[in-house]
Amino acid sequence: MSTQLERLAAVIESRKPANGGDPTASYVAKLFAKGDDAILKKIGEEAVETVMAAKDVRAGADVSKLLYETADLWFHSIVLLAQFGLTPQQVLDELARREGISGIEEKASRPKD
Repeated sequence: MSTQLERLAAVIESRKPANGGDPTASYVAKLFAKGDDAILKKIGEEAVETVMAAKDVRAGADVSKLLYETADLWFHSIVLLAQFGLTPQQVLDELARREGISGIEEKASRPKD
């Protein structure tokens, strides 16, 4: 995993209230204190902003807008992973597992809910 992702994941983990994160001093600690729904709401907002930025870029806006919004989405996704005891490395491992497998084939192999 990139050292950037490792460092970010470690900082996010340190912001959990159980690890001493202070909601009055840290945005991430405040998200953790508010719970799953607050984190999920933030991801929804960031996903919409990412889609809108892509549409703006398609219409001629600077691509930096899309990079900025994607960074926000990834950041909040890492917060969500940490909320459920998961890491960016586990996501990378899952992507590696899927490498070389057709997306259609991979989706068909998933257990039905």
